[in-house]
Amino acid sequence: MAILIYVALATLAAHVITGGRYGFHRDELATLDDARHLAWGYVAYPPMTPFFGRLSLILFGTSLAGFRFFAALAEAAAVVLTGLMAREMGGRRGAQLVAAAAAIPFCIAGGALMQYVSFDYLCWVLTAYFVVRLLTSNDPRWWVAIGSAIGLGMMAKYGMVFFVAGIVAAVLLTDLRRYLKSKWLWYGVAASLVIFLPNLIWEARHGFVSVDFLRHIHARDIRIGRTKGFLPGQINITLFAFPLWMMGLYFCLFSRTEKRFRALGWMYVVPLLVFVIVKGRSYYLAAAYPMLYAAGSVWGEQWLASLRIKWPRWSVVLRAMVWTALAADIAIVAAVTLPIAPINSAWWKVAVGINGDLREEIGWQELVGTVAQIRDSLPAEDRARMGILAGNYGEAGAVDLYGPRYGLPGAISGTNSFWERGYGNPPPETLIVLGLSPRFVTSNFVSCKLVAHTWNRYGIENEETRDHPDIFVCRGPRQSWPEFWKDFRFFG
Repeated sequence: MAILIYVALATLAAHVITGGRYGFHRDELATLDDARHLAWGYVAYPPMTPFFGRLSLILFGTSLAGFRFFAALAEAAAVVLTGLMAREMGGRRGAQLVAAAAAIPFCIAGGALMQYVSFDYLCWVLTAYFVVRLLTSNDPRWWVAIGSAIGLGMMAKYGMVFFVAGIVAAVLLTDLRRYLKSKWLWYGVAASLVIFLPNLIWEARHGFVSVDFLRHIHARDIRIGRTKGFLPGQINITLFAFPLWMMGLYFCLFSRTEKRFRALGWMYVVPLLVFVIVKGRSYYLAAAYPMLYAAGSVWGEQWLASLRIKWPRWSVVLRAMVWTALAADIAIVAAVTLPIAPINSAWWKVAVGINGDLREEIGWQELVGTVAQIRDSLPAEDRARMGILAGNYGEAGAVDLYGPRYGLPGAISGTNSFWERGYGNPPPETLIVLGLSPRFVTSNFVSCKLVAHTWNRYGIENEETRDHPDIFVCRGPRQSWPEFWKDFRFFG
């Protein structure tokens, strides 16, 4: 247990040490802004991630590394749980460490940003751990823990429903059917519903807006090709640990001596099939692999033990190959997901070619500084009733984060939860407009002037500089503000 904790703390230290470089990612800027407006729900996600974002703001202020701390901590906890699953399945120290090491690459990637992926991942792994405890102890009270973990998962990301589908299939298709008559299973169901209820009420009061959001985002992902290659993407996620989880899947589904772990196999297969059918993105299934890493490490340990008796040298060679492969996975993922490559270096160019999120961490302070310069150039009468209209949540979040140092007003935007916060009272008369097209501004305002372009000091091409670089000063909405705002809502 101590060694597993040390390994997890090493990943946490890596995130804390490197997490302050570059800048906030556009998704983090939205989460940070939502963290300042705590609620039981948001358009883009349930409340857990903004809650931990608020806790980060209380403890660390607007420190970049501090803001990412709880995401990194969640991923580190998942590493420990992966090792503990191997222990519960009968694995010794070596198997536990192999399982934990296999989980480190996604821990590094998932903890590099403050995002709901990190907390969703932890909740899936926690649920799987409790299922393993149920399978090894036959104590039905673990259903309450399983239900609680599911409820927390629903408060992190609605994708938990796909893992629930796997658990339901496992109950119906394995010996877990006997628990259908147990009060503890239904207590677990009740626990999950009670935990999820506040968000469910919020959704009902807001017309289940997140359903519309998810439908829109999924259609967009299919349209631009983000859902292509789901099955090959599973190899990209697991890299050289691919054989390990394949052994784990075989162990769970076909082992004659450990039939009790059949449920874990179904908990993987069913979400896999559903994601293939509905065209999910490849990383959606990432949280299902730790339980297979644990199972594969246990099966592998048993096989190597038998191999050591007949061919001791081959046993040593295979162990060395396993550790070399896992170390390579960790090094590769760290190199392309942690913000450590010098910007514009050859290393950087390779990293952003694989992980485009890195370039979206560049340029936000320059953007807000440019907005402040534009504001200062306006006549005094325009500055008195000025607003900043942002076309996306990154721009809006950046203005809200860095704007106070320049005395800028908060941004208004129609994206996601920003729309619900309105346009202010009284509404602005002069607008600095970011991230919207010339066609949009000319069709919605009486007069608009192009005054600047988005830039960054490194000359990095990203979404801001490539897709919507124009910055306008606009006056006179062609509609009343209530009418304009009603049609300005959109998802992103």
